[in-house]
Amino acid sequence: MSKLDDLINKLCPYGVEWKTLGEVCEIKTGQSVSKQIIASNPGKYPVINSGREPLGFIDKWNTENDPIGITTRGAGVGSVTWQEGKYFRGNLNYSVTIKLDKLLNVRFLYHSLLQQEQEIHSLCVFSGIPALNASELKKLLIPVPPLEIQNEIVRILDKFTSLTAELTAELTARRKQYEYYRDSLLTRDTKVEVKKLGEVCEISRGVRVTRDMLSESGNIPVYQNALIPLGFFDKSNRTGNKTFVIGAGAAGKIGFSDVDFWAADDCYTFDNLKGINDKYLFYFLQTKQSYIDSRVRKGSIPRISRDNFEKITIPIPSLEVQQRIVNVLDNFDAICTDLKIGLPAEIEARKKQYEYYRDLLLTFASSGNTIFTEQNRTEQNRTEQNRTEQNR
Repeated sequence: MSKLDDLINKLCPYGVEWKTLGEVCEIKTGQSVSKQIIASNPGKYPVINSGREPLGFIDKWNTENDPIGITTRGAGVGSVTWQEGKYFRGNLNYSVTIKLDKLLNVRFLYHSLLQQEQEIHSLCVFSGIPALNASELKKLLIPVPPLEIQNEIVRILDKFTSLTAELTAELTARRKQYEYYRDSLLTRDTKVEVKKLGEVCEISRGVRVTRDMLSESGNIPVYQNALIPLGFFDKSNRTGNKTFVIGAGAAGKIGFSDVDFWAADDCYTFDNLKGINDKYLFYFLQTKQSYIDSRVRKGSIPRISRDNFEKITIPIPSLEVQQRIVNVLDNFDAICTDLKIGLPAEIEARKKQYEYYRDLLLTFASSGNTIFTEQNRTEQNRTEQNRTEQNR
């Protein structure tokens, strides 16, 4: 029997007590922040707001050693965040601060909240802008086993998260290496012909669609305002092996489709290429991402016009050289992104392993909404005594 089993049998053989999150934690909203404020006050402190990753870095902090947060609004509503040290908590992130350290281990609470993200999402409102009200979040039930058990669970689970973090750091380094080689391959030859994109291709806008026009039975992806398909059609208006760029929403983001697809009106495609390999164009435009981002018009809906792409100059080596470059970058990109091989596959396996053991270790705390009190234990003992007497 494991150490954890021994602790459970010794300290809570009849189950664990559950408390509402509002009972054990203070839940407060951070301070107002925006990308403009961050840009005007650059610094070293990460800004945690509506996503798991920092919105940016600013020159002041409002939170220290209070790592757990939950996103309050937007596409990532209900997501659990973890940020150590000093940082700036934005107004779209709830702090989840333990009231009594003797009651909860902060890492145990974090793992427990991750396990209950589905329950947290069920508390959110998705009409209009997705939102999570603090009053609803406070009702979430949290298991509170004895600290010795919490500490042992944290010790086990943190081993998995630590390994995943190491692998992720290695993958980040590989991706930077990939970007370096990509940029070198696409810019080092100064003797080749250089032309504007508007001279060597047509930049075409797609055809408008609405969600009600999408087909439930279709398998043709529809790209509109993001690199993730809006939905699916049963017909296409673009052939596969084509580069496209988003014109509004995720404006300026560059995509490539291996299969036929439907380009909607906020999706531009590069058609009738003259002397340019489609995939070569895709990789080349990635080297111009910072320039493209700078041309995006900010507003309630970010936008970028096609003339910004028509002005971009592109080196045009022979098609044979272009294909060699594409082959090298395809292989490197697969190593960095393919979930079936290399580090991405290893990271995915470790994440699944963590989730498996997290759910397994916290099963005792997620078996239901029963709150075990002295009365519950007395009633259970009485039931067991009655069974014993009946068996005699």
